[in-house]
Amino acid sequence: MTSCKHSILALLPEKKNLVRCRRCHLTIRADELGEGHCPECFEVSGGKLYDFEEIAVADTGKVRYRCEECGVIIESL
Repeated sequence: MTSCKHSILALLPEKKNLVRCRRCHLTIRADELGEGHCPECFEVSGGKLYDFEEIAVADTGKVRYRCEECGVIIESL
């Protein structure tokens, strides 16, 4: 067990607006797509594939924090 007091916490963003590539199954936030094609498929095959499915994320009501000193993830209701 660590002796860290977790005095410096950073709020972690909620996982929302997720999409998954239908070919390679990369899951990524929609706003991270940039040009709109799958970056993983583009890196592997050089082809720009745009076939994604939206991932429904249930609202758990939990808030997540990460301790800046030791890196532990803390969840609260």
